[in-house]
Amino acid sequence: MTEKEKAAVGMLYDGSYDEILKEERSVCKKLCYEYNMLPPFKEEERKALLKKIIGKTGKDVWIEPSFWCDYGYNIEVGENFYSNHNLVILDCAKVTFGDNCFIAPNCGFYTAEHALDVEQRNKGLEVALPIKIGNNVWIGGSVCVMPGVTIGDNTVIGGGSVVVKDIPAGVIAAGNPCKVIRKITEADKNRYKK
Repeated sequence: MTEKEKAAVGMLYDGSYDEILKEERSVCKKLCYEYNMLPPFKEEERKALLKKIIGKTGKDVWIEPSFWCDYGYNIEVGENFYSNHNLVILDCAKVTFGDNCFIAPNCGFYTAEHALDVEQRNKGLEVALPIKIGNNVWIGGSVCVMPGVTIGDNTVIGGGSVVVKDIPAGVIAAGNPCKVIRKITEADKNRYKK
């Protein structure tokens, strides 16, 4: 079994020293660098580069620079996706975003988990666990989503949260660790003046 195959099924794998994975990360980092260095008015070039970086995208996808990921091919983004500045996705495993996702600045989605055993960790062994973000999700500023987490549809994650466990659909959740605060209700439609 290759290191890439081990990573795909959640086994310990050598992410630091495996030559194939190192080369794939290098290719992706070059594309991310190119994307981040484009002037703001080069919108069509940005869209084209995002299609090269990200494994699967909807038609309406926008990520403000800077944007960094490890491989790109493990990322799937639905329709009407927007991320503000400084998005980091460590996509050693699948990271899936549904439709209508909005990501505030300085957010990170981390599938990589290093070994707890010091000897394994010092050898560069790690595990990758997938992240799934549902439809109509808003992630507040400076949120970290950790390995193996699923966030349900129609949910809001408050700024500064560290999401270490699954969050259900239709709720507001926040904190470190992130916890459900309450359900989103009809009253929330009238929260702001129109």
